[in-house]
Amino acid sequence: MKAASPFSVNKMENRYVDNDDDNYSDASSSLAPNGSVVSTVPDRHGFLGGAQYLNESNLEYMPIACLHIIISLLYEIVITKCLFAPRKHMISANKTIERERKWLNMTANWDKQMIRNFKKVQNRCRKGIPQSIRPRAWLYLTKANKLLDQKKNFYYKLCDQPGDRKWIEDIRKDLHRQFPYHEMFVDNDGTGQKELFNVLKAYTILNPVIGYCQAQAPIAAFLLMHMPAEQAFWCFVAICDDYLSDYYSPGMETLIRDGNILFALLKEREPKIYKLLKKQSIDPIMYMTEWFLCAFTRTLPWPTLLRFWDIFLFDGIKTFFKMGLIMIKISLPEKSYSDLKKRFPTMCETLEALRNPPLHMLEEERIIKKLILLEIPEDTFKYYHIQQSSLRRKTKETKKLRETDVF
Repeated sequence: MKAASPFSVNKMENRYVDNDDDNYSDASSSLAPNGSVVSTVPDRHGFLGGAQYLNESNLEYMPIACLHIIISLLYEIVITKCLFAPRKHMISANKTIERERKWLNMTANWDKQMIRNFKKVQNRCRKGIPQSIRPRAWLYLTKANKLLDQKKNFYYKLCDQPGDRKWIEDIRKDLHRQFPYHEMFVDNDGTGQKELFNVLKAYTILNPVIGYCQAQAPIAAFLLMHMPAEQAFWCFVAICDDYLSDYYSPGMETLIRDGNILFALLKEREPKIYKLLKKQSIDPIMYMTEWFLCAFTRTLPWPTLLRFWDIFLFDGIKTFFKMGLIMIKISLPEKSYSDLKKRFPTMCETLEALRNPPLHMLEEERIIKKLILLEIPEDTFKYYHIQQSSLRRKTKETKKLRETDVF
């Protein structure tokens, strides 16, 4: 009898049903139409002209008139999709209020809910947290609410300190690069960039060993879009120190290890793609670094990103590996190895595809459904974690012995 793959979908994991009337599609908090057709008016996520994916380097020297034409065209596409999209996914105001009430009740007794109704909370995170509740829910999911209570006003004390000049200079260089077409960060002297500077500086003072890594900036900016600065800071601390522990350490050994784990998972899940990447000597670090270090904030379309974070903050880092596998699959979609070789003959074409996945394939409902259905057993994670940690340790020991022999 053929052994069951450790990556087969564990249907039992997804059979939990609570008393909610809504399903994953109905509960999506990201499908309401946005009514703006003027380029200077932000969409409902705060982006001017829906410009999340406009390339800054390409726009820098483009005439303003051209920009307005491009943005108007983008909005025409968005509005057309909204007007003619099927209405079955739209949720009523009453259902939204009902779901908000459920989340408020859960957060009012959060610790008990996580013990007694763990699967219910997970199920509701997977359905999508209501936008109005998301800041509060993220605080509780990350346990940043406890940090906030324990260290009330400590954030402001950190902000008052000067900070290390090296980190300050690096942070200032990156401020204008974080979502430059979002209403919060569009002004170089605006409140958004000032709050982003304070959050990043405060973290370097709180954790001087890590200091500042460029990939932290989009995560901090993303959090600031959803909550006040003090709350965003403690969420940021929880994510950097707990969820992404050691990701930003010098040498980034943890990131390299997790890249190798992703590659091992790919070998089991998609052997044809694994073979192509192996033959072309494409290491995981060459394409997954931005995904993992930036928590997919620079990769996924906004509606998908919000739903992804709802799940990530509950399920933890394993969500990155699941999304990573999905991203690789949709970027290199050919069914046979020979077809893959024809379409992606060299490292150049393959990396280009991995770094620029087709946006239409990243649509919210499509991707979130795949993410929920893809189950990777904890035992599998543990096995590859031990395996890769052991390999890294042996590599270090061998390198040390060689250095000793030289001298």
